Amino acid sequence: MKREFLLLIIILFLSKNILAKDDTIKKDTTKVPGWHSKALIGLNISQIALKNWSQGGDNSMTWISNFNGGIYYYSPGGWEFNNNLKLSYGRTKLGTQDFRTNDNELYLESVLSRHIGWTVDPFLSNNIRTSLTTGYSYSQNVPVAIAGFFDPAYVTQSFGFTYDKNKIFKTRLGVAAQETFDDQFRQYTNDTSISRDRTFKLDAGMESVTNTEFDIAENIKIQSSLRLFTRFESIDVWDVRWENGITGKVNSFLNMNFSYLLIYQKDQSLNTQMKEGLNVGFIYSFL
Repeated sequence: MKREFLLLIIILFLSKNILAKDDTIKKDTTKVPGWHSKALIGLNISQIALKNWSQGGDNSMTWISNFNGGIYYYSPGGWEFNNNLKLSYGRTKLGTQDFRTNDNELYLESVLSRHIGWTVDPFLSNNIRTSLTTGYSYSQNVPVAIAGFFDPAYVTQSFGFTYDKNKIFKTRLGVAAQETFDDQFRQYTNDTSISRDRTFKLDAGMESVTNTEFDIAENIKIQSSLRLFTRFESIDVWDVRWENGITGKVNSFLNMNFSYLLIYQKDQSLNTQMKEGLNVGFIYSFL
């Protein structure tokens, strides 16, 4: 756990220094009424080829593709409708092994809010989290399928209040309902306490989502998102999804990116899950 705490300290330190430059709240005045959209496509490739190499080693190839896009609506009456979609998929191959999946996720979030003149505003949200395709565990000699598209899928609706008056920091908190769907991989919905076999589970609780995004230099951006969810029946147990990214822009189409994702979800694993990556690749904006 030392690495995630160190990363948290660095992000909080940088946030403090950025915010300290201006003690006043920087309101976002760029929300022009109407529909807006953005979309980014990224591709990162790493490849090593060896022949008659006396120092040892093996051929390798890794590629990771990602999509990050959104559609947004701002009305003169204070309504906001934000939709964001993240897709990531990657494969890797070492020597004579078959290609293996190293990234495989779909994340869709929609938030409807209304500015009412308060410090916080009411909102409704819905998010969907699932795999894009079949996911495998490679801990054994033969790959074992452990997940698939909408198998499982986590769908969460939330209602509460949001604070988004700051261009750097946004947060929301609400009462939530989370549905879990699965088909073949029923370990995510089965109730082991009563030995019940099922493909759907409903949890009521609370959800908190906090996002921060800022530039630490002209071409370096930090993004961080923390999602917390707890069930009323076990209020002391929290699902955690902490996603971080540092992007350095080399030019209009080339960038360097460091990503770190921490997940703790008891129905998936009793251990903390972590994924990190350092990539150099191409990025293209077409909206």
